Amino acid sequence: MAETTTVRITQETREALQRLARESKEPMQKVLSKAVEEYKRRWVLEQTNRAYAALRSKPEQWAEEEEERHAWEQSLADGLQDDQ
Repeated sequence: MAETTTVRITQETREALQRLARESKEPMQKVLSKAVEEYKRRWVLEQTNRAYAALRSKPEQWAEEEEERHAWEQSLADGLQDDQ
């Protein structure tokens, strides 16, 4: 079993968590874990999007990125199967 800890949340958040747990028929701990994982994925995606936007604002660096991406795409057309 995973180690646990206590986290302080507002009453409103606790009630929402209870409601979600009840409706999904999953323990509150699992609902909370799923919510944190989803938040983490969104956060990473947002950071990645920001980084790409910053890169796109620099035409020379963006061109280098596109060239590298094109080189990698060409390697996919090398005729080799995935297991080789």
